[in-house]
Amino acid sequence: MSEIIKYSGCFVCGDKNPDGLRICFFTDGDDAVAEYTAEPKFQGFKGIYHGGLVSTLLDEIMAKAVLARRRYAMTVEMNVRFKKAVMVGQKLRLAGRITRERGRVFETEGEIVGEDGEICATATGKYLEASSSMRATLLESLE
Repeated sequence: MSEIIKYSGCFVCGDKNPDGLRICFFTDGDDAVAEYTAEPKFQGFKGIYHGGLVSTLLDEIMAKAVLARRRYAMTVEMNVRFKKAVMVGQKLRLAGRITRERGRVFETEGEIVGEDGEICATATGKYLEASSSMRATLLESLE
């Protein structure tokens, strides 16, 4: 497996963002994968990881599936299904993949699996490959 490039200031993957999650993402050739432990500081209800952050993790793992192919894209649509509460302190496995590519649009799916092996949440998304000018802006984030 190889590490997928990161944006140092990114809230999810950035290693220089002091308030971020600092998750390392890898590719096994087709899928993007990562492991993360749900931090208590991001809880919603007591002991339960905030659903907005669950959605953030899914967005990032699907975007990383596109980035693993060295294609730079931005989220244009995302649909999340919450299946089981993510508890703070729980170790999670994230996986994302491209299911279809049509021109500049990538259709993706992602999932978060708890340490018990049960699926906590799933998502589908569409990512639009950046235009050349936007790609230049995105590349400026790589430090």
